Amino acid sequence: MNERILVIEDDPGALRLAQYVLQYEGYEVLTATNGLAGLKKARSEQPDLVILDVMLPGVDGFEICHRLRAEPQTAQLPILMLSAKAQAVDLAMGLKVGADDYLSKPTDAAEIIRRVKKLLAGKAKPRSQKVA
Repeated sequence: MNERILVIEDDPGALRLAQYVLQYEGYEVLTATNGLAGLKKARSEQPDLVILDVMLPGVDGFEICHRLRAEPQTAQLPILMLSAKAQAVDLAMGLKVGADDYLSKPTDAAEIIRRVKKLLAGKAKPRSQKVA
């Protein structure tokens, strides 16, 4: 069975591009266009990895990442944040709320695949607990 990746992205063009690139690499792709729908899909569909935009309508990606980490069912799920918010403070916030990796848009499709493969390869290792 192919690994399943949930892409939570509200920009239709970015969503289509991510979906195409990931499917081309053989991944099964699930999508959500807002944070709450993505959170619901992460709970019900149990993906192997989440690619999460930061700027989403309603609840932003930072909050969605925090909620995914707070729930036992999704706490170990690898999360790659992919966002146009590219300042150091944004990267720091993404990692603080629990993202495993943070990539700025626009980015190269090959770089997305490289990061996804790295995160999926490390999935077998238990995620270390972060100390506040």
